[in-house]
Amino acid sequence: MRVVDDASDGTCASEARLRRGTIGQVTERPAAQNLRDLALLRRVRDRIDREYAQPLDVEALARGANMSAGHLSRQFRQAYGESPYSYLMTRRIERAMTLLRRGDLSVTDVCFAVGCSSLGTFSTRFTELVGVPPSVYRREAAQATAGIPSCEAKRVTRPVRNREARSRIRT
Repeated sequence: MRVVDDASDGTCASEARLRRGTIGQVTERPAAQNLRDLALLRRVRDRIDREYAQPLDVEALARGANMSAGHLSRQFRQAYGESPYSYLMTRRIERAMTLLRRGDLSVTDVCFAVGCSSLGTFSTRFTELVGVPPSVYRREAAQATAGIPSCEAKRVTRPVRNREARSRIRT
């Protein structure tokens, strides 16, 4: 059933108001703005993926997207379920896991190679996400992933986000 407006052409009320411009900008603009924001957020996420080893902070990422740092953080969290900083640290930890599995670099070398400037912060965040300290991971992961193709090892050993990792330290 169609509700007819008092318009002489028999259109429904919302269609008539849309033509007159009384609701067109209100209902169409947010959808277009959301698409633009999502495109900007994708660019920010892609930049983090590419430049994870560079010194990045939320303010620099926000400037690149022409947003305020607060707005970027809120929108990024809404779109991807975590803050830009958390996503950056997860990306760094994922890369660190790969380098540690190779076994040819020390934990300190890996820390600086992935863009962390503090070994303590790196070790703490690594332990939160992976469940074991980097030195233990380095020792155990090389044995655990021996014979597995690197692309599969990366998928299987992907860190768990938001402090959901269980401690894998053997007592």
